[in-house]
Amino acid sequence: MEQIEYAYTRGMDDAETAERLRTAASGVLSLARGNDAYALPLAHYYDGEKLYFRLGLRDGSTKRDFWDATETACYVVHATDPTDEPQEIDSWSVVVTGRLTELSEAERERFDTAEINRQFTPIRVFDEAIEDINVVVAGFEIDAVTGRTTPAADR
Repeated sequence: MEQIEYAYTRGMDDAETAERLRTAASGVLSLARGNDAYALPLAHYYDGEKLYFRLGLRDGSTKRDFWDATETACYVVHATDPTDEPQEIDSWSVVVTGRLTELSEAERERFDTAEINRQFTPIRVFDEAIEDINVVVAGFEIDAVTGRTTPAADR
């Protein structure tokens, strides 16, 4: 294994992970149903305590089926950036585990059309009629957050 290249990483503190969640626009949410996994790229909004996801659901949605079946979900936000040094990159990742939840009445009122447009990137539509998509904002009750980084300044 001496020939394998590697980079040392360090853990991010709470402030760093919160900043990454606040400034990143999207990540990948992983859900599970029995022995089957389902991962989807999603726009998110982090208010400092809770994550919110904007989903496009249709009748018979696979997303909704997996949402209903998942007890603990995992959300990953990450990025890599090249550095001035050949073969090196700056990278970071934040892994969040928790539960996808329906919003309370107050939270649903908070996310009117203007707020959804302000807090989330435009919804991506793939060969679907707009009128068939139900835009839903879901909450994510956070159980654990872990962040790792490999910034060049730490090397």
